[in-house]
Amino acid sequence: MELRGFRSEDEKSVIQLWRDCGLVVPQNDPAKDIQRKKKIQPELFLVAVSEGEVVGTVMGGYEGHRGWINYLAVAPNRRKAGIGKMLVKEIETRLLKMGCPKINLQVRETNADVRAFYEKIGYAQDKVISYGKPLLKD
Repeated sequence: MELRGFRSEDEKSVIQLWRDCGLVVPQNDPAKDIQRKKKIQPELFLVAVSEGEVVGTVMGGYEGHRGWINYLAVAPNRRKAGIGKMLVKEIETRLLKMGCPKINLQVRETNADVRAFYEKIGYAQDKVISYGKPLLKD
């Protein structure tokens, strides 16, 4: 298993992985999300590769107040093998080196498996309500 930064040639495989994991939603264009991430903190966009195949991804971000985790994905046939935990730990390490005091993330309310995963590795539900406002239409 190799953990490395995203490369442009990974794009098609990454988008397919996100589709396989149910992360692609109508309001987000995954190709545009990738292009945006390549411009801002690309060192926080990681992929896990096994035998030449992208089997996991994570995007991190830090704006000086909080860190964020987005697009954590593990191929359905590779789950429960520690890949997700490895990706999260690496993002945590990189964010901590940047001085990040806390990480936030969002999980769909209905995604019980992912909620359980994060709780198992030390994350807890904050007592906040998440708001969003689209600035660009993808």
